[in-house]
Amino acid sequence: MATTTLALRIAGTLFGIVGLLHLIRILTEATVMIEGFTLPVWVNWLGLFGAGFLCVWMWGLTLKH
Repeated sequence: MATTTLALRIAGTLFGIVGLLHLIRILTEATVMIEGFTLPVWVNWLGLFGAGFLCVWMWGLTLKH
């Protein structure tokens, strides 16, 4: 396996894990507070779509090699 392919798979996996963490926060509706400010859940929707897109993109690039 080429070094580039391995790096893309590792990055894709990490983005997948981040996406899952966003999904868990959405499903559990857990409260996240940063210095007294409550983070709205819609921020996690953005994170889920962003991380999910990057995960699929990185893994898709590895299939072309």
